[in-house]
Amino acid sequence: MTLAARDRVLALTSWHHDWSGLRVAVLGLGVTGFSVADTLCELGSRVRVIFGGVDPDREQLLKVIGAEQAQSLSDAVQLESLREFDPQLVVVSPGYRPDHPLTVWAEQRGTVVWGDIELGWRLRDKTDRLADWLCVTGTNGKTTTTQLTAHMLRAGGLRAAPVGNIGVPILDALRDPQGYDALVVELSSFQLHRLGEISPYASVCLNIADDHLDWHGSSRSYREAKAKVYEHTQVACVYNRADPATEQMVEEADVIEGARAISFGLDAPPASGFGVVEGILVDRGFHAARHNEAFELVTLDELAERSLQAPHLVQDILAASALARSRGVEPSEVAQAILSFHPDPHRAQRLGIFNGVIWIDDSKATNAHAADASLRALESVVWVVGGLLKGGDLSDLVRDNAHRLRGVVVIGSDRTAVLEALLRHAPEVPRIEVVPGETEETMTLAVAAAASLAKAGDTVVLSPAAASMDQFSDYADRGRRFQAAVRVLGGGDAGDDDTSAEGRGSKQ
Repeated sequence: MTLAARDRVLALTSWHHDWSGLRVAVLGLGVTGFSVADTLCELGSRVRVIFGGVDPDREQLLKVIGAEQAQSLSDAVQLESLREFDPQLVVVSPGYRPDHPLTVWAEQRGTVVWGDIELGWRLRDKTDRLADWLCVTGTNGKTTTTQLTAHMLRAGGLRAAPVGNIGVPILDALRDPQGYDALVVELSSFQLHRLGEISPYASVCLNIADDHLDWHGSSRSYREAKAKVYEHTQVACVYNRADPATEQMVEEADVIEGARAISFGLDAPPASGFGVVEGILVDRGFHAARHNEAFELVTLDELAERSLQAPHLVQDILAASALARSRGVEPSEVAQAILSFHPDPHRAQRLGIFNGVIWIDDSKATNAHAADASLRALESVVWVVGGLLKGGDLSDLVRDNAHRLRGVVVIGSDRTAVLEALLRHAPEVPRIEVVPGETEETMTLAVAAAASLAKAGDTVVLSPAAASMDQFSDYADRGRRFQAAVRVLGGGDAGDDDTSAEGRGSKQ
């Protein structure tokens, strides 16, 4: 690739620049990949989408928008198509690992490689209504915090939307002709790896624990990716007082002069912090007299009435409050939003009580950190666990929660590692292994096994600490099947057969 061609691409920093005729290869045809192709075709670029799995609907749409396409399950065939196309720019969907042959080839030859977030930052000025970006990452709690922050911003009279890894491509929002005052951007570690030099209005890393090590290669690389969320933040870097790594990220970040560090936690907050005092969530971050006073937001009792009292949810609420307050939402508006908020299904979703046993669907707990938060909120647990561990180790999770386990049902393809952790750290706890068979049978067998272990006063929780794609299409499919089996057990009274989380199998 010539230096002049590279310079042309790097100079494209506006929707209103000349993108016409630019040869762009888009890797992947998921939700993100299609949004990239659609956007660049609208701008007049020549686009070739290179992808693996067959997707008849999106393939037809590519023809409609005028994009070329190259489908093959073979990396070698895909690479040959990429070479033949000779792209000036490659835009990579989040799931492509750094060592993927196509991205390695592009980078070695000097081709510009972006993710969808960097492309979105460069195209954010399509309308005169230039949105502020409030960026959210963390090992767990991202989606709840992103949704709640957007809900708070709307309560404050702003036109706002949750976008990014939450399932709504950022490019779709940026092309809305009405524009937005603010976008709350959920960022996975995959997206952060190729973030580029964006400048968020405010940012947060909710927590950090090892995850996706199979993708990043090491804990260090994973944490370095997460830390990028704070770079070039303009107004507020929000961090978790209970997680020193997030504070260190803020301390080491290169931020815009004047940006403030705002903490959150379940304890009484210091000045410039959000926390809990005598059962009341309070804001000492944006009170003019924050060294001596605080704004009261909501009480823990009010959260309990809405099943939002679990510690990890309270942390998410405090983080979202800090982000919204940084953008000028009033404390009363924040409180109004909290008390009218309903979290997504499959996140600590209580399904009902049958024969004195509480049933909870926490299918969204796809790693050990999320499952630990779920288990710590309970006392006497029959735990449904397992799936794809993604290189994670459950030893600490089992050891720390062994005293609350009354029984364990192990599902999924990576059962050996789960069973070994149980034998080592909870050998006395009864356990039942559900051997993978037909997907339709797995949850029926798991629920029946859990019911056989549970007694009145126990809680059965599906909190897998693992990804779902070994047996299910995504975590929502896993949760729906669990809820369906529980409904049969309870005579049809448990949960809702939700379909709102379709298509998020790539979520982190």
